[in-house]
Amino acid sequence: MDDGAWAPVGSGVTDDDGRLRTLVPAAMRLVVGVYRLTFDTDLYFSSLGVEGFFPEAVIVFHVRDAGQHHHVPLLLSPFGYSTYRGS
Repeated sequence: MDDGAWAPVGSGVTDDDGRLRTLVPAAMRLVVGVYRLTFDTDLYFSSLGVEGFFPEAVIVFHVRDAGQHHHVPLLLSPFGYSTYRGS
């Protein structure tokens, strides 16, 4: 994102356990930089027949050590969300 534009790295749909295990292609390695995850919460809540407040949740974070595993959980309810760096 050196020029301010985001470049797609991966996309997918969470599994029944709420995890996306294949977001980044297996052959790809992250590099040090700033990344953005965008969750389509409108689609998720619509599929449950629930009206949510936030149409999407966007999480922007640093990868400072590209060799480390990065787990970024999203805790979601119809009216709020939170996140943290997981292990």
